[in-house]
Amino acid sequence: MPRQPRQLQPQYSYHVTNRCNNREFRLTRSECRQVFLYAIKKAQNKYSFKLYALCIMSNHVHYLLEPTLPEDLPKIMHWLNWYTAMCFNRMLNRTGHFWEKRYHSTGFANTDKRRALNTLRYIHANPKAAGMQQGFFYDFSNYGIHDRLSEDGITQWHPAFLALGKTLDECAAAYRKFCKKYRPKPKPESKNHWGSRLLVGLKVKGKSKKASPGQMSLPWGEWEAEDPEILAVAEKFIFANCYNPQVAGSILAESGQQCQVSET
Repeated sequence: MPRQPRQLQPQYSYHVTNRCNNREFRLTRSECRQVFLYAIKKAQNKYSFKLYALCIMSNHVHYLLEPTLPEDLPKIMHWLNWYTAMCFNRMLNRTGHFWEKRYHSTGFANTDKRRALNTLRYIHANPKAAGMQQGFFYDFSNYGIHDRLSEDGITQWHPAFLALGKTLDECAAAYRKFCKKYRPKPKPESKNHWGSRLLVGLKVKGKSKKASPGQMSLPWGEWEAEDPEILAVAEKFIFANCYNPQVAGSILAESGQQCQVSET
């Protein structure tokens, strides 16, 4: 069955979800997430899109973005998925597809303030709904810039957020109150498929994965893992959105030390 064409409209925001192949937890390493932030920054410089919400989870990513031109959305996601797949496959010493099938996206007019706020809250609530933490602050989502009105260098406020009050402080207070009312819906139980019982307890012997020359198509001289530019982008985003800057700073310092050790 052929793919259905995406309905792309001007002045629309798009909630985009992208999952790791086989829903594997490939985004757990802090270094990978830092590179992810750097890749998003590069994509913005290339396509000049607005990013209103971002949440990098362990096996999937949520975006709320507005492309300058509607037809730019596929280009943005194609470039971002290609670039990050090449980076992560080399960093994790793996080959093959990194991202799972086609990214999922739903769009709505920027004038639909209710849907925009619900989408923002849903994205920001992902870590809490997954049981990763109690509050909304998260090092790799942009809830922090909405709560403390900081600037992270990558994302910006949606018009619906700016319409919550007459001042930015009023907007932040209203959004904070709105998020506290969030109650995640229970996820449906997984369905049993033919052969499910047969597969229970079945162990699959896997082969050790080696780096493939085909993964070297990315011009790796463009940056290295300890590149100050990557760290600068990551630090600005994390410190603007994290709950505890001291803890976040120690994690960034550890990853930097690991990079230095690997080079010696």
